[in-house]
Amino acid sequence: MTTDTGQVNQKPTEPRTGPAGGISANPGLRSSPARDLPPLLGFTLLALAAVYALLLIDLVRFSMQGELYSYVLLVPIVSGYLFLTAPRSSERNGPPRRVLAGVFAVLGLVAIVSRLALGSALQRQDALALGTASFVAFVAAATAFFLDRAAFRRARFPLAFLVFMAPFPIAMEQTIEVWLQHGSAPAAHAMFLLAGTTMHYHDLIFELPGIALRVAPECSGIRSTLVLFMVSLVAGHLFLRTPWKRAVITLAVIPLALIRNGFRIFVIGQLCVHIGPHMIDSMWHHQGGPIFFALSLVPFSILVFYLVRSERRVLRASTPAVK
Repeated sequence: MTTDTGQVNQKPTEPRTGPAGGISANPGLRSSPARDLPPLLGFTLLALAAVYALLLIDLVRFSMQGELYSYVLLVPIVSGYLFLTAPRSSERNGPPRRVLAGVFAVLGLVAIVSRLALGSALQRQDALALGTASFVAFVAAATAFFLDRAAFRRARFPLAFLVFMAPFPIAMEQTIEVWLQHGSAPAAHAMFLLAGTTMHYHDLIFELPGIALRVAPECSGIRSTLVLFMVSLVAGHLFLRTPWKRAVITLAVIPLALIRNGFRIFVIGQLCVHIGPHMIDSMWHHQGGPIFFALSLVPFSILVFYLVRSERRVLRASTPAVK
């Protein structure tokens, strides 16, 4: 017989499993970092947003005028979410990294001074690239100046992700497009050969029965590749702990991009050969990008699943059982 003493019997606390299957810290230490943000950091970020308001408004307008940078508005939202939901740890807080804050501030000054010095000589996209890079650098400087070391360590990835707010300089964008063009064409060529399609292939031109196709810069798939690259970074950050496995996910984007673009060229070419040359103006050519992007997510998801599962097995094997 037992007596009611008003006490509640408690079971030993079981360890929690994190996204990658590891043992996380005590649930009480997993509160949101938003509770510990210094008020001065919030005021500084608001002041930076006010100072750069005209540039940020122009950035929003620029992102809405084309497809390539339509994701820009999502970048600060994703970055803020990743920081505010980051789990806390039991490590001791260290002093803010003021030297690193100074480095970021210098980079921000160099970028904005360069933009002002070049003035009208810069095209709009290049001016936005420099201005946005300056804004992001000052945000990083303020974060490093006010946050303690433990909090700043949690903010490193969200801050690095903010870089995607800035559009590519035109020269860099064109370089990436050309590389994707010349990388996708051989992939498409291999697919045509496997399918036994009669053709003559030279550089970026496919002479197929009844039609000649040329891989244009618009067909490089740069937007889909960039989006998948960002997805790979976030997936690696959330679900994996091993650096080399995170690198595998990110590097896998390159062959996936080339195979996806090559497959798109192959499909359009086959439609033109077997149905008619008018298929060059079909939705598969002009609106088929999201479909082929979705197809590339299948092998990407399989790879992420495999790496996460293998990491969980390793962590379970190395973690002693808690009784």
